[in-house]
Amino acid sequence: MKKYLIIGTIILSTVILILGGIKFYNYYRIKHATVIINLKENLEAPFLSTVKVSDFIENINGKIINDYLIDTKTIGPKVIDYEYINDENIKLKESYTINVVDKVAPIVWLSGSYSVNVGSTVNLTEKIMCGDNYDNNPTCEVIGEYDMNTAGTYPLTFKATDSSGNITEKKFNLYVKKPVTSSNNSNPTTPSTQPKKTLFSDVVKDYKTSNTEIGLDISEFQGVVDYEKLKNAGVEFVILRVGSTRGIKGDYYLDDKFKENITKANAANMPVGIYFYSYANSKDKAIKDAKWVLEQIKDYQVDLPIAFDWENWSFYNEFNLSFFGLTDMANSFLNVFKSAGYEGMLYSSKTYLEQIWLDTNYPTWLAHYTKQTSYAKDYDFWQLCSDGKVDGINGDVDIDIRYKK
Repeated sequence: MKKYLIIGTIILSTVILILGGIKFYNYYRIKHATVIINLKENLEAPFLSTVKVSDFIENINGKIINDYLIDTKTIGPKVIDYEYINDENIKLKESYTINVVDKVAPIVWLSGSYSVNVGSTVNLTEKIMCGDNYDNNPTCEVIGEYDMNTAGTYPLTFKATDSSGNITEKKFNLYVKKPVTSSNNSNPTTPSTQPKKTLFSDVVKDYKTSNTEIGLDISEFQGVVDYEKLKNAGVEFVILRVGSTRGIKGDYYLDDKFKENITKANAANMPVGIYFYSYANSKDKAIKDAKWVLEQIKDYQVDLPIAFDWENWSFYNEFNLSFFGLTDMANSFLNVFKSAGYEGMLYSSKTYLEQIWLDTNYPTWLAHYTKQTSYAKDYDFWQLCSDGKVDGINGDVDIDIRYKK
């Protein structure tokens, strides 16, 4: 027994010596490995840019093992750790530091003039939309003298500054006007001119192809809808408003006609999409919105995407959201539906898609009331009018085109 114990001890000692030798050898190789890495002169990355580890390396004596995408969602210094195998076949750990910077100036949503009535108490820096790609609250100020209690024209400058020092200045005229007393001078014998409506049949004639479907988006404002008549008129799908909240902190409410609309649409075997008008001001609130929607639609057939509809531009400053935060919030809402097996999409108008929204991970439902849109990016649905006329609905309705993949 003692003999075997001695042999075992010798073997164990030998293994330890061998392993220790290997460890020392590897340490020695790494310690004396040839490292030739030249970084690029510019080690700045724009906020939300798509850059990889190798984008900042001028040359390297070997190959980077994982040339990963760098997270540029926060500005400031960022240490980039990486591994590479040099030309001696030695695996090495290296790092460098970049600076994520924001060089995009805030947006001030303002034309050349702004009008108020005499005696107005509006706060211009709160009322005029001012937003930034990164900052939730850029610093806004109105430069110049004005008196809202005295009628006149006041030349002013609206200045917005973000935390990186990017500045936007817009000159405008503030018109302080006396309220106009309305008078009824219309001639009752002269018939009023009715604006021309967009006929659903004309949209079908102009836009229907083998790759498109023509449909409607419908809410309680369309009243009672006859879905058999819609089908006979050629309506191929509907996108239904499920509901909203009563403002930023208000309770949820179901669209008065949602249950009736989705029940009838399902009975008519008409494909259904959903949209929710959101007042969300955070990711958590957006997720809460999405979960509420899931509860409302769980007993119905929903074949088309569920849309995040956020249109609170007239009081955007109250939400304290950067454009990144707004877009991230939309993605959070739509991620809930992706996880539940539904499709999702972002609804917005051409102007805001081009100037406010950043790229989402989801398709777009474009709102642009025109005969031929000039929107350059991809979109899966196009809401081309709000004055549509179709048999089955009394009054106006939005008409949409769906582009099939």
